[in-house]
Amino acid sequence: MESWTFFPEPPNLTMPEPPQYESFFLGNESDFDNLNGTQEPKFDQTSSAAITFLYFMVCAVGLCGNTLVIYVILRYAKMKTVTNIYILNLAVADVLCMISLPFIAIQMALVHWPFGSALCRVVLTMDSLNQFTSIFCLTVMSIDRYLAVVHPIKSTKWRKPRMAKTINLAVWGASLLVNLPVMIFSGLISRGNVQFCTMVWPRPQEVYYTTFIFSTFLLGFFLPLVVISLCYLLIVVKVKSSGIRVGSSKRKRSERKVTRMVSIVVVVFVMCWLPFYVFNVTSVMSSISTTAALKSTFEFVVVLAYANSCANPVLYAFLSDNFKKSFQNVLCIKRVSGLDEIERSDSRQDRTRMVNDIAIETHNALLNGDLQTTI
Repeated sequence: MESWTFFPEPPNLTMPEPPQYESFFLGNESDFDNLNGTQEPKFDQTSSAAITFLYFMVCAVGLCGNTLVIYVILRYAKMKTVTNIYILNLAVADVLCMISLPFIAIQMALVHWPFGSALCRVVLTMDSLNQFTSIFCLTVMSIDRYLAVVHPIKSTKWRKPRMAKTINLAVWGASLLVNLPVMIFSGLISRGNVQFCTMVWPRPQEVYYTTFIFSTFLLGFFLPLVVISLCYLLIVVKVKSSGIRVGSSKRKRSERKVTRMVSIVVVVFVMCWLPFYVFNVTSVMSSISTTAALKSTFEFVVVLAYANSCANPVLYAFLSDNFKKSFQNVLCIKRVSGLDEIERSDSRQDRTRMVNDIAIETHNALLNGDLQTTI
């Protein structure tokens, strides 16, 4: 994830250039000099320790929660639905992010990167992959929800586990493609004996930096959010135009629950990441004066963005009965049977059930005078 860092000769900012993969927030070039001199560095030790502790807490919760999600989807046949295959992809991205988080926290605690250039590049690449893969996964899940609700029969030939796995590979490919600048330009900057893992832009730094900030915002947040919003708008229009029909099937109730879960996951993602992008874009569009309160606020914003990775498993547990039962089984809280039975929304049996549902609903609608036909 991008975090505010310092570059020599910052473009038009009185505050260091915004989030580019360094958790420790420095005020200006003199802060680097102080780190190698006799003066104390200008940062709040208490605040730094508290934020570092939060990083490790987020890492522990996120790693355990997402590992549990991955396990139950792979373990139980009933969990191998199309939506859950996308959730599996999202959980893998979150695990990669959580693995990289301790290294970023240690840099923040030590005010120094002690792990070398190669590991710096690996950590920043894994961190950035989570950022793009997460939003791309949520976009794909939203499109899948649109197809399931608005085109339930036509989409059955596309909404299959094999197709979902192929799409997941495409998501990783797209994430790697947009992540190329991070893989190329990540590295170490030095001030005396102090090194920091961050983005090292060539000259003209302002052009590279500004282009990267806006492209990251557009590709990693704004454009996917437009697609997601459009999908849910069309879902709402479809639901409103259809009205409440007699004889609603078990499958439709299940689809509504899944749609609700995915939509809440998307809303939580936006709430966690929006403040981070606001800081990013604001920093390149205007000059900002550095204050202790602003530094602390930004550090909290970065932790909030990372916390999204450990929020998802909690949401699944509360919003999905199958996830809840699977978690209870694995954690030995409550023994639940039937999880090894295959129940997929894209199976042949389900397609037959959908056709029968439509026939029943049409018949009921005719009996209730809801439809008029002419021959």
